[in-house]
Amino acid sequence: MSERPRVICHMMSSLDGGLHPSHYTESPVGAKKEWDAAYEAVHETLGGDAWLVGRVTMAEMAKGEPHPPSDHASIERPIHIANRGAERYAIAVDPSAKLHFRKADINGDAVIVLLGSEVLDAHLAELASDGISYVVAGDRQIDLFESLKTLRAEFGIERLLLEGGGGINGSFFAAGLVDELSLIVAPTLVGRINEQGFVAYGDEGLKGRV
Repeated sequence: MSERPRVICHMMSSLDGGLHPSHYTESPVGAKKEWDAAYEAVHETLGGDAWLVGRVTMAEMAKGEPHPPSDHASIERPIHIANRGAERYAIAVDPSAKLHFRKADINGDAVIVLLGSEVLDAHLAELASDGISYVVAGDRQIDLFESLKTLRAEFGIERLLLEGGGGINGSFFAAGLVDELSLIVAPTLVGRINEQGFVAYGDEGLKGRV
């Protein structure tokens, strides 16, 4: 039995690998909604216990402002479990502790935040007071393999859907932690020279790594 969840990278891209739908070429009326619906349908079919995104992607959904509680005398490190045994989890990788949330779930999925070691107590207190679980890494940079082990051991996550952006996807691929790729290819183009793809990993890319 594996000590980490099975990781399925599930993404949608243009024909030329572009990540951002806002950059896609003009499409027939209603087409983008159909593509989104197809993506969500496959998401459900894959049956993940959790889905995971990077900070930038989660910020579009969290939409919170800093609101640390005035009293935070007792802070749990390295882990705080606000909701054990949730039906599904929404996981954010936030090494620098920049995310703030308006509620403890994303569309009903309980939030877990993976943080770097230098996160301030005030930020942890904010998450805990919001009913949000968190895991603090042992270093500034989050060890993805160790984080996956913790997610399985503490939250019972066996099947995780990795859903971008490109940077966090690239980090998982580079670490050899992606077991399966599920890709919805929209019949459209981007054509930008410097467009980020659905997988991105520095200037050298993934040559020789995957």
